[in-house]
Amino acid sequence: MLRSLSLSSDGSVPPPDDDVDSVCSDELLGSQSRRWLADMLDLGAPADSGSVHTVGRDGLFVDYHFSLGELDMRPGVEWKRPKEICSSSGLSPQFIVNGATRLDVRQGELNDCWLLSAIASLCVHPTLLKKVVPVGQNFQEGYNGSFTFNFWQYGQWEEVRIDDLLPTQKNELLYLSSPEKNEFWSSLLEKAYAKLKGGYRALDMGFPHEAMVDMTGGITEVLSVSSLPKDLPRFLRHLLAKGALINCANCRGPLEQKTDLGIMFRHAYSLTAVEKVNTAHGAVILVRILNPWGNTEWEGPWSDFKGPEWNTVSTEEQRRLGRISREDGEFWMAVSDFRCSFEIMEVCHLTENLSQPGSSMQPWCCTLHHGNWVPHVSAGGSPEWGYFWQNPQFCFDLLKADRNPTASENSCSFVLALMQKHQRRLSIDLHIGLHIYQAHPKNRYLSQEDLKSHPPVLSTPRDTSRREVVLRGALPPGHYVIIPFTSKPNQQGAFLLRVLTEQGNTTTPADIPLPQDSSLSKPLCPNQEALPSTKVVMQLFNKYCKQGFCKPMHLYKLLTEAIQGGVLKGSETFLALEHCKSLVVLMDSQGTARLNWGEFVSLWDKIRMWTDIFLVFDKNKSHFLEYQEVAPALHAAGIVVDDSVMQLVGLRYTEPNLTISYPGFLYLLMKLETMIHKFQAHDMVGMGSITISYRQWLQMTMYN
Repeated sequence: MLRSLSLSSDGSVPPPDDDVDSVCSDELLGSQSRRWLADMLDLGAPADSGSVHTVGRDGLFVDYHFSLGELDMRPGVEWKRPKEICSSSGLSPQFIVNGATRLDVRQGELNDCWLLSAIASLCVHPTLLKKVVPVGQNFQEGYNGSFTFNFWQYGQWEEVRIDDLLPTQKNELLYLSSPEKNEFWSSLLEKAYAKLKGGYRALDMGFPHEAMVDMTGGITEVLSVSSLPKDLPRFLRHLLAKGALINCANCRGPLEQKTDLGIMFRHAYSLTAVEKVNTAHGAVILVRILNPWGNTEWEGPWSDFKGPEWNTVSTEEQRRLGRISREDGEFWMAVSDFRCSFEIMEVCHLTENLSQPGSSMQPWCCTLHHGNWVPHVSAGGSPEWGYFWQNPQFCFDLLKADRNPTASENSCSFVLALMQKHQRRLSIDLHIGLHIYQAHPKNRYLSQEDLKSHPPVLSTPRDTSRREVVLRGALPPGHYVIIPFTSKPNQQGAFLLRVLTEQGNTTTPADIPLPQDSSLSKPLCPNQEALPSTKVVMQLFNKYCKQGFCKPMHLYKLLTEAIQGGVLKGSETFLALEHCKSLVVLMDSQGTARLNWGEFVSLWDKIRMWTDIFLVFDKNKSHFLEYQEVAPALHAAGIVVDDSVMQLVGLRYTEPNLTISYPGFLYLLMKLETMIHKFQAHDMVGMGSITISYRQWLQMTMYN
């Protein structure tokens, strides 16, 4: 069912932008539910909440992390494995019988046709289905009671593992099932999605577009059918050519009752094709609709059984369309009837090329940007607050016009999607929005003055608390800037910005402009008072590194004494052993976590140079760099970072007051220089991207 269909206790409709994201953990399940499940299965309850058994007495996997609700624990409900369910019929349980199709989806007691609609769409796209439902799973070879599925979450695919215990009553499945009594892929997929969302109870209401995003990684927008373009067939063809998945519904009547022509109110349908059909009286344009229930079809013009219009269409033409006259949930209708029969349309734009070889689909190019709104750093709020310029900025280059535009000629179409991450998990309720501005002719980063003097060229209608806001549009070729924002300043949150464009159009985080400071052009001269001379440092090395090697603890003691006697006195209180471990690893080429004298001298030269840079940019001589001083200081050290990296610096490397201490600055430079060098070592041909193995990735990230 559509989420907006579920009424609260007072009969009101919940806000349509509510979200049901949650984390599945011991905390959600609770010891009582785990013990209940264990007792019910006679497996032996976990000894305590910190010790969770995953194997029952029969040696099969038991998922104690699955969140149980009152509906699942009511009297008469038994949790059974498919082998138990099939035992009375003598059938052998199968994961998939004769291929996975939309007919394998039959709704149970849950009001989750919104989910069934998404699952039905997966069946129409085999590549998508294999992404979500890994092949090779069965109840025979290698069976251990567990199954895995994949769902897209905030920019990556995550694996969800479940056991195959399903709730039954009188040996019949309570929830989603297949007409084939021994087929269980769809039932297990529903359970896996329930685990992702916090239990079966979380599926009792929802929007089709939420499930489509989680099962495709796509970008979904909700459109009013009445506001769709006049040339609707052209618009729909363009969406389908991009591989979009389209759902539609009529919400203007009582729950699941029918219109006079057979369309169910508040029920999710799928639009799967637009075709020009040749008839004896000329060509007409029809759309193909699918009811995921597999029955209850359109009864108006062009219907399967009551549509005499098909008598004017040749057998060959009907065969080309793949038309089958039976009650299977699939039907055709005229475009004008589509406009009158449906109220909303949900479009899922795919972000990955999942088309079959030889397909005519021309999918979007997708760019992902992860970012953060950091209070007092990159969380300027909406334009009305006066701090809007502090928000993250992304350069948006539209240089190649559409090949087959739906808008005006010489324009570049695109779809932007701004998703706030982990909204429900962190109990965050941010109102978010997007603005697009014309880029400055000289400086791609827009200043406070730039934003005050120029209005946005395109923006979301209003900021909203939905998990994701979508902005679809078209602009003339040129350079633009995208600014994601929260409605109020200094609100902390993480976001994912996804940009869909034609090939050749790009987005990149905007580089922060460096201040026109004369200190940047001055040669940085070693500060003789900051650190001891080379002679004194050699004495310190011999004092603390008696075996001729400098280990992290030796460096900690050495650097503490070196700082105490100079202009940086007091900074040693912010020095941590972790800083010294990282500094040693930076210069360690043998993987031994220790430096000989020659390696130590090379490290000390870096420390002296970085110390001098720190003192030059520590304008108020507080022994701390203010946040706005960090980017110019990094630039002086030969490292230029963009806005997104600076957001991470603000989150990870600053003190509570958003300053960076002297040891923290050394640590930051070490991390940046190390990771840049490691990347360049793998990017031997200068392509700007690298491919590394799983083991290389762990080695690179664990020892740096």
